[in-house]
Amino acid sequence: MNSTVDSVQSLPLGGREAGDGTPTESLRSRAELALERDKRESLDVAVKARLIALSVIALLIPFLNPTWEVIYYEVMLCGFALIGLAQRKIGRVGQSRAELVLMFCDLALLTVVAVAPNPFAAVDWPPAMQFRFDNFMYFYVLLAGATLAYSWRTVVAVGTWTSGLWVTGILLVWYFSGPGHDYSAELLALFGGNDRMAAILDPNSLQIEVRVQEIVVFLIVAVMLSQVVRRANKLLVGHAALERERANLARYFSPNVVEELSHNDEPLKKIRNQDIAVLFVDLVGFTAFASDRTPEEVITTLRSFHARMETEVFRHNGTLDKYLGDGLMATFGTPSPSATDTRNAMACARAMQVSVDSWNGEREAAGDPVIQASFGLHFGPVVLGDIGANRLEFAVIGNTVNVASRLEAMTRELGVTMVASAAVMERMTAEGADDDMASWTQVSHQTIRGVDQPITVWTLP
Repeated sequence: MNSTVDSVQSLPLGGREAGDGTPTESLRSRAELALERDKRESLDVAVKARLIALSVIALLIPFLNPTWEVIYYEVMLCGFALIGLAQRKIGRVGQSRAELVLMFCDLALLTVVAVAPNPFAAVDWPPAMQFRFDNFMYFYVLLAGATLAYSWRTVVAVGTWTSGLWVTGILLVWYFSGPGHDYSAELLALFGGNDRMAAILDPNSLQIEVRVQEIVVFLIVAVMLSQVVRRANKLLVGHAALERERANLARYFSPNVVEELSHNDEPLKKIRNQDIAVLFVDLVGFTAFASDRTPEEVITTLRSFHARMETEVFRHNGTLDKYLGDGLMATFGTPSPSATDTRNAMACARAMQVSVDSWNGEREAAGDPVIQASFGLHFGPVVLGDIGANRLEFAVIGNTVNVASRLEAMTRELGVTMVASAAVMERMTAEGADDDMASWTQVSHQTIRGVDQPITVWTLP
């Protein structure tokens, strides 16, 4: 690993949208998965509710009308149940021709039930009387069900189809209606010449103005619902973007820091100077180790090492700043400082050392060579803030970073596992963690490139 790090950058925060403002493919796939999952759950509920409602109606009809004509409606109820089950089976997010066909069948069947006279009915009345039972209201139930398709175009299509079917039903009733009995004179005589009242109560009247009102209001509601569905889809895509950003944060920050960041508006954008603890970790002699191994073995070893180190960083409230080949850099006190940053960094390094020892025990048992890791710790000022234009990165910049990297490299010269600066030890004392310093050895007059005067360091074997 290069021992000089002049500027370490990490945490991509951009990529939420493409250059034209449209969601990226990854966001689309996340949103589609969320929509698919939610639609499947909604369809389950809708189908269960439909079957329960149809069952109640099927049992209720014979009690309300104990005649043979109810057989017609029982058969129609079975048709609605079969259509609902088929929609549950093939339903998916977006446009689906098969699902649209089933929706059209739902609408067509309801139109037949609402407009066509019951062939088993004992009462013979004018066909126009079918419109007096206000069956059009049931189309709103099917319109609401169309929103489960999560496609605004489907909702508009249902509104358009319903209007077309209802107009077709009106025209068919008008065309096939026979002359029948003319009640006009009788009604006028009954209501004293009130033409308006007689026209409303005329059983032969289709009441076209009422039918037009039904269609217009239904189309208005369909358009409004389509926009609600469209906005809901956009919100879900935005939610998927936030979840993706939160997942990105979780790759770099500890869970408690992620929780803090997720409840603040762009807390990383503010450029500032801040004192933090910086920890560098590296595998000793890994280049020679990798030269005798297959690429698969090298990557597997690195993944296992990084996983162990990452776990300790997050467990000690640190930030995983960057992987550096066979090593990594972690910071403590980013994005927000605390009163125990240096203590956390020290505890993390010690825990990492224990984890490596445990890992080596497993490797020896498996017949694999042991792995040695080295650690460098420093505390001091850095510059924090976002850099970049379209692809933002959270940067930790400053000489503190370089010194921490060179302290890690110094472990080879001193033949030790861990090197910490005097600034770290002074800060440990300030944080009340003197007991953690007992096992350390003080080494004076160490020269570090980038530091004007020789410094005192502390080492662990």
